[in-house]
Amino acid sequence: MKRIVLPFFLFVFLCVCLSVQADEQAKPAFGQGIMVGEVTDTSAIVQVRVTQGTELVDGETYDDGDAMRDGALPGVESQIVFHYKPVGNAPWQAASGWVKAKAENDFIAKASLHLLEPGKEYVVWCEFADSDQNDAVFDKTKDTFATFKAHPGKNISTPVRFTLTSCMNYDKFIGNEHKGYQGEDRAMGYPAAEAVLKQKPDFVVYAGDVIYYDKKPKVKTLADMRAKWHRQNNLPRMIALHAAAPGYWMKDDHDHRTNDSDAERDYFPSHELGIKTFREQVPIVGPDDDETPTYRTFRVSKDLQVWFVEGRDYRDANKLPDGPDKTLWGPEQILWLKKTLLESDATYRILISPTPLVGPDDGYKSDNHTNPKGFRTEGEAFKQWGKANGIWKNTFLMCGDRHWQYHSIDPTGAHEFSCGALNDENSRMGRKPGDPKSTDPDGLVKQLFTSPKPTGGFITIVVDPGGVKTAIRFEYYDDLGEQLYNFTPGKK
Repeated sequence: MKRIVLPFFLFVFLCVCLSVQADEQAKPAFGQGIMVGEVTDTSAIVQVRVTQGTELVDGETYDDGDAMRDGALPGVESQIVFHYKPVGNAPWQAASGWVKAKAENDFIAKASLHLLEPGKEYVVWCEFADSDQNDAVFDKTKDTFATFKAHPGKNISTPVRFTLTSCMNYDKFIGNEHKGYQGEDRAMGYPAAEAVLKQKPDFVVYAGDVIYYDKKPKVKTLADMRAKWHRQNNLPRMIALHAAAPGYWMKDDHDHRTNDSDAERDYFPSHELGIKTFREQVPIVGPDDDETPTYRTFRVSKDLQVWFVEGRDYRDANKLPDGPDKTLWGPEQILWLKKTLLESDATYRILISPTPLVGPDDGYKSDNHTNPKGFRTEGEAFKQWGKANGIWKNTFLMCGDRHWQYHSIDPTGAHEFSCGALNDENSRMGRKPGDPKSTDPDGLVKQLFTSPKPTGGFITIVVDPGGVKTAIRFEYYDDLGEQLYNFTPGKK
């Protein structure tokens, strides 16, 4: 009898421990942290996803299988309220009434903050309707708060620092494709995200291909699409970056449908679902907003204005012959872009596109404004318009999509800076001017920098009004934060 009593009590004890652990994991949490987006001088959008605990189902990878999706982070319906206040001893303010995180929205809740003071730093957090659950979840040592700074606005000249990145391929990083990242810190996520965080940018621009629907495992359902966002936004380094720096998100082909995608052909995901899911998963539009275009411009300071163009929603079919009637941006967006560029009196203007306008790029493609089989006519017309209107004197092009870093100058005088891929595993060597397999076989583009070897990384842009003349500087970094190149216009 004694020989079975001890194992019995051990069995009971183990069951109790596992039950407690499971109960803790099932409690509502913010397993993807808090995200802040679309910051202006007086407003911002905040977003959370209410999750069942903080750990992915069956770890970091997934295969075809159960409806819960291995590698996903299950959500839970809950009522929450967003709070915010200026950093310091100011009292908390409720940014919203109780907001429902619902299953049909992937358990995501959003709120718009208004009446912010220009240039002031704010902190935001969320409260569950069930205060007991709230007490169990919130711990100030964890990333359960987010801070951000409202832009100083058009009348104030002050230093600004922001970062541009793209092509964040979780599947290659984690090893669903090829070997993957082998560092002991793999569970923390991309090393480059930590390098960005150390620079303390005022904001981060994610210039498309934030996730990859078409990389192994290729998505087959809406649950699969959402799971790709869950895994990446659950990475500790991404949670920390989102908590410390507001973002501006842009979509490109891989977080729209598939490689070089347009609205054509009947395959999953559909054009409409790709657009809808992107608007759902990032704080790019306010709650229940299905109409606001995702091309937009923000006046950051007296010295800086930025533009984000939309490259997937309005494009014609890639397969159409190139010509003056073929458009990637759509006529309404082009009119808006030209009008707002001419109206701006910012010292520097930066136009950020998910895809390049200068390159060089691979010659065989038909996806972007550099490709002869793509939308080159529209791209050349826009660059010539910029030259005729003196735009390129203080306006710079920046792009994602290309998996190598470069700084190129178009014959029209337009400078283009490609940020490359964020992680090493998604990088490659690029095309150079004069390469017969490039979009510039005649070597008309002047290239001041390109990656000497495949590397992940990012660009940091610094606007400094502290000298005799306000300066802007473009700094290239690898994925560990080592500076590779920098450029200051007008400086020899």
